[in-house]
Amino acid sequence: MPIRVPDKLPAIDALKQENIYVMPAHRADTQDIRPMQVAVLNLMPDKITTEVQLVRLLSNSPLQVDIELVRLDHQVKTTSEAHLNTFYRYFNDIKDKNYDGLIITGAPLGLKDYEDITYWPQLKEVLDWADQHVTSTLYLCWAAHAAIYYHYGIRHQIRDTKLSGIYQHQKWESKAPIMRGFDDVFFAPHSRYGEVPLELLNKESDLITISGSDEVGAYLMQNQSGTRVFITGHPEYDRATLHDEYVRDLESGLAPDIPVNYYPNNDPKKEPLKSWQAHGYLLFSNWLNYNVYQKTPYNLSQVSENVRTDNFA
Repeated sequence: MPIRVPDKLPAIDALKQENIYVMPAHRADTQDIRPMQVAVLNLMPDKITTEVQLVRLLSNSPLQVDIELVRLDHQVKTTSEAHLNTFYRYFNDIKDKNYDGLIITGAPLGLKDYEDITYWPQLKEVLDWADQHVTSTLYLCWAAHAAIYYHYGIRHQIRDTKLSGIYQHQKWESKAPIMRGFDDVFFAPHSRYGEVPLELLNKESDLITISGSDEVGAYLMQNQSGTRVFITGHPEYDRATLHDEYVRDLESGLAPDIPVNYYPNNDPKKEPLKSWQAHGYLLFSNWLNYNVYQKTPYNLSQVSENVRTDNFA
C-alpha cells in the first residue's frame, strides 16, 4: 500500500524518481479502509530532506499510512515559513487527537544540556502526551537520548570524538519481533557525540537493549510493552547525508575525522556505498507491523484504554 501525505509535499516528486508511490491526500480519501495514523515530529533543521527520508522508509509496508507532520512552537529558521504553514500542524492543534504511531526525529543538540534547549518544556509535554495518545512512539538519535533521560533519568554522556560512519551491529535479543528477518549482523549510520552507558541502560528493568555493538553501544532499545522504541543511529539517512555533514564540518573549521566504513578506500572523493538501506526498510516495517498495527485498537479513541502487554509475549 502507498503512503498518504499532504498534497504537493515535495517528498512526492522526490520519491517518484525512486519508483516509490506516495499517494496524495485527495486520492487516498476515495479508499474505504482504516489507514494507520502516524504523526512525525520533525526536529531536524533540514525538514524537507528528513521528510523524504522518513516517508521512503515508511513506504515499505502493506499498510496504508497517513502521515501528519507536526512542529513545536519554537521559531524555525532553516525551513521556509511557507512550507511549514502549508504542510505542518502545531502540536497544540493536534494534542487532543490519538495516533497509531509517532516518530520524533533527532536534532543537532547533542552537546547541549536538555534544560538549556528552548523547546525542552514543550518536548516534555509531547513525551507525556505520547504515552496516553499513541500506540507506539519511535525516537531517533538525539530524541532517543532525550526520551531516555526524561522517562528514566539516564543522562547521555559526551564522547571525546564524534561517532560518525557506518557501523556493524549484532542482535542481542533475537526473539524481539522488531528484529524479525534481520541477519546476525547489519549496518547502520551514526552521527553523534552523545552516548548512554550500556551498563546504566541494563539496570533499568523497563528497558530492553535489543541490538548494538561494543563500538556504538546500544543501538535499538524498547520498553517492555513496545510503546517506546529508541534508535540511537540514523537508519533513515540518504547515501550522501554523512558526506554532507563531513563537508559542512570541514568548511566550519572543525577538522572532523573521515566517517568510518563509508567511503570506498576511505577516500572522500569517491561516492559512498549504501549498505544500510535494507536494514532501514525492515526496521521501520517491523515497527509498523509488530509495535503499531498488531497492538493498536481499530477505534483510535480507545488508544489510552488499550491493554499494553509485553512485546515478547
